[in-house]
Formats: sequence, C-alpha cells, structure tokens
Amino acid sequence: MKQPSFPNLTIVDHPLIADKLARLRHNNTPPHKFRMLLEDISLLLFYEAGRLLPLKPMPIRTPLEETEGFRLSKEIVLVPILRAGMGMVNGIVKLFPAVQVGMVGMYRDEETLQPVDYYLRLPDNLHRKEVFLLDPMLATGGSARNAVDILKKNGARHIYMISIIAAPEGVQLMLDYHPTIPIFTAALDRQLNDKGFILPGLGDAGDRYFGT
Repeated sequence: MKQPSFPNLTIVDHPLIADKLARLRHNNTPPHKFRMLLEDISLLLFYEAGRLLPLKPMPIRTPLEETEGFRLSKEIVLVPILRAGMGMVNGIVKLFPAVQVGMVGMYRDEETLQPVDYYLRLPDNLHRKEVFLLDPMLATGGSARNAVDILKKNGARHIYMISIIAAPEGVQLMLDYHPTIPIFTAALDRQLNDKGFILPGLGDAGDRYFGT
C-alpha cells in the first residue's frame, strides 16, 4: 500500500503480517516468541520487496520437455544495521538461503540521538548486486541515512530498505536524502517521543530480540 505523502514507502498490508505484528508489539511477548515473530515478518516483507528484483530468462528441461524459466539476474546482499538487524537476516535466509551478508555497526547516542559508526564489513562488487538494508525500526532515520551513504560509497547502486515499523520522521529524512531508495515496512506509526523512540512502536527491538 503506497502512501501519498511518502512516495518512497510501501506498507505491506497483509493479514498474516498484521496478526504477527500485533503479537510482536505486545509488552508481554517473551523473547523466544519475539524472535520468531520478528523473523517471520522480515521474511514476509522481503518476499514483497522481492517483486522489484530483476530476472533473466533461462532455458530448462522438465521431465517432459524443454521450456523457458527465469532466474534472478543478480546476487542478493543483506546488510543489517547491528545489532537488531541480525534478527531480520535470520528470518530472510529461511526463504532465500543463497544470500551474502554484510554488516554495518551503529549505535545511537542517547543525548544527541545521532548515529555513531563502530563496524563495517561488506562483500566485494556491490555495484553488481541487489542490496537490502535491514533495520527493524526506522525511527529518526539517521542510522539508515548514514548506512545508505556508506553503501553508496562502497559502490552499491541498487539499494532497498526493509523495516518492521517506521516513523514519519525517519521516512521523511530518507525521502529528503535518498529519495530513490524504496522502503518496505509493516506499519507507519504515529510519531517519535522526545527520546527518539517510535510511538506506539514496540520498545527497543534489539533488547527484546536478544532478551537483554
């Protein structure tokens, strides 16, 4: 479902996602169930975002005759923003194991709310690959903007973003700085609070996923 105010955003409106998201948000959901739900939603969002992936024709032989099929024309790279983004990787690889995984490590300064980089590991030849940036919560958008800057500096040309929940402030920042990056999310929430958390949100996704 496209949003007129945010042409870069697609909200994936699906009953299975809605059901899992409601349980993911609940404050009584224990870590082991939270992990399962976050991974399931990530898988479903990746499935929807995958509609944009390019294909190439390939001749194949069935047990009965020759025909034409299609394969993905480029390799796929998942780049989670550590640490919560790793949970999204764990979900997506269940659907498509043949992916490469890079990592961008950032944390948010609690006073300035600005991202601080601390780790980077990316595959070679990003310019030839389809790159999916993963972050469960697109809040202020600062980390996502910086991560896309890093990916572009390292050659990435085809970038998509997947978040479980997004805030208008983060989507707008991405639209301002990286308007060609399509964002896929399960929900666009109301706003950020004064500490940069999404409302109603689900709390700290990393803490809840890892049980810390």
